[in-house]
Amino acid sequence: MNSLYSVIKRFVVTNKSTDGEVRGVYTCMIDPAATKIDVKNAFKTIYGVDVEKVNVLHTREKFHNTKLGVTRKKGIEKKAMVTLKNGQKVANFEVIL
Repeated sequence: MNSLYSVIKRFVVTNKSTDGEVRGVYTCMIDPAATKIDVKNAFKTIYGVDVEKVNVLHTREKFHNTKLGVTRKKGIEKKAMVTLKNGQKVANFEVIL
């Protein structure tokens, strides 16, 4: 990885991920070449929190039909679910430096 600031692409904001934030689990899309250790170090550097564990998964590709009948493909992405230690939370997780 070139920089820890390029590891986290964006946070996922859905009903399920928002419920996880209450428990201290943050879901974000990460760089495809990033490892669990890169994600853990990025959270510690950028947000100043201690990470308990990191789960990484690859999303499957999805196909959508447009109004014009053209099939569009959404590619494979890499997602990380980061569990923080008890009592810690990311203050402003929408801001990615």
